[in-house]
Amino acid sequence: MQSCCSFTEWARLRPCLVGEAGLMKFIIECPSGLITLHEFQKHFCNGTGGSESAEYAEQIFRTLDNNEDGVVDFREYVMAISMLVEGSAVEKLRWSFKLYDKDRDGAITQEEMLEIMQAVNKMGVAADLTKPNPLTAEECTNRIFLRLDKDNNAVISLEEFIEGALDDDWMREMLECDPNTVRVERPPGKDPALGTHG
Repeated sequence: MQSCCSFTEWARLRPCLVGEAGLMKFIIECPSGLITLHEFQKHFCNGTGGSESAEYAEQIFRTLDNNEDGVVDFREYVMAISMLVEGSAVEKLRWSFKLYDKDRDGAITQEEMLEIMQAVNKMGVAADLTKPNPLTAEECTNRIFLRLDKDNNAVISLEEFIEGALDDDWMREMLECDPNTVRVERPPGKDPALGTHG
């Protein structure tokens, strides 16, 4: 059974990708100012569970690659990291939405969310980050969909994603990519959306 980790685990796992040290590492290791998916996975996965982080690293890379040219340039990297560190909650949630919206159609399906949750889980388990008795990736995805899909059309729109995350601390922590968020825990008490203890 796979446990559910907070979406923000990558920032805790790879602090060398964030801040001045991360920027210097990018410049030193990618003097051309460009990083490919393979190079990004190599640097991201080193120390974060190895190959278990590769899927998640690919999704982060895809989200960083704004112009979809197959490389992340220094400008794209700095803009994203700067926004993740200093941006507003809404800006961080917009970026997170792009990460979950794998096919970039403007909506997140349950399958897309589950894929990301499972990739985060693999990385968290490999790095020994999960806490005892966490929700499974499937339970986490179901809970998020029950709470966010307000119009019950089986997809989460950007508006639903942002509004729902801003209205619920647990949801926001699970969905917002914030390097300052480091807790991974199961929400206490009964969850009315699932009818179970959360």
